[in-house]
Amino acid sequence: MRRSAFLLPVVVVILALLLSSIFIVDEREKALVLQFGQIRSVKEEPGLAFKLPVIQEVVRYDDRILALDTVPTEVTPSDDRRLVVDAFARYRISDVVQFRQAVGVGGMRAAEDRLEGILNPVIRAVLGSDGVTSNTILSADRSALMGRITEQARQRARPLGLQVIDVRLKQTNLPEQNLDATFARMRAEREREAADEIARGEEAAQRVRAQADRTVVELTSDAQRQADIIRGEADAERNAIFAQAFGSDPEFFEFYRSLNAYQRSLQGSNSTMVLSPDSEFFNYLKSPTGRTEAPPPSN
Repeated sequence: MRRSAFLLPVVVVILALLLSSIFIVDEREKALVLQFGQIRSVKEEPGLAFKLPVIQEVVRYDDRILALDTVPTEVTPSDDRRLVVDAFARYRISDVVQFRQAVGVGGMRAAEDRLEGILNPVIRAVLGSDGVTSNTILSADRSALMGRITEQARQRARPLGLQVIDVRLKQTNLPEQNLDATFARMRAEREREAADEIARGEEAAQRVRAQADRTVVELTSDAQRQADIIRGEADAERNAIFAQAFGSDPEFFEFYRSLNAYQRSLQGSNSTMVLSPDSEFFNYLKSPTGRTEAPPPSN
């Protein structure tokens, strides 16, 4: 009984030591085995691993591609138009031993602070270099700029045991103090463009109206000319008919013209004419035969 009572605690201690010496490495991470702060082994393959109990510890680091959103940074391109750039980076731990030696016990938080300290100066340097304008940053051509930023950040982050995979610009805005002035300038430009469009429209409308007025005058003149020609031809034809009728029967033609004269002069219900009794106007009305009386022969 005494022996069993003695062996039981020993077995429990042995099992506890055995279990504390075993750890599992996930496929999404890398692990370092440390002894008194010094690196003893690196575990990069997933599966079971062993360490010395008590005197060794395991530190795990994420082996996946990570993302870091940088603090918005103000840059000044070569055209002196200040911009606020918001970027993000994708990175991973490429050398876990170098990473541990660079950041120490600070871990990922210290690494991201140092990486952000690398990214912001690189972004300002590249976007503020000669030949880079705000229009280039805001256009689709900025992919080349992001490539330069990525390459420079990759070189500076290599001593940290980090691999910068990509750096992208999320947003590019104007500083708050410049927004009002920019909006006012944009509004003035749009108003000027609108005024130019209105002026061009008025000019085009005047040309159209002038062309229409000239067309109206030309059509009216041509119509009047054709009407005068037709009227003249009709008058000539009428006169020819009258002349032919007069030549065929002068007495009837004179009688017809007198009746027309009576009709035109006696229109209306209150017509008044003042004529001499012996006026020739009423020769046909005074003649019992409807003919003009020949004057008596003079002696």
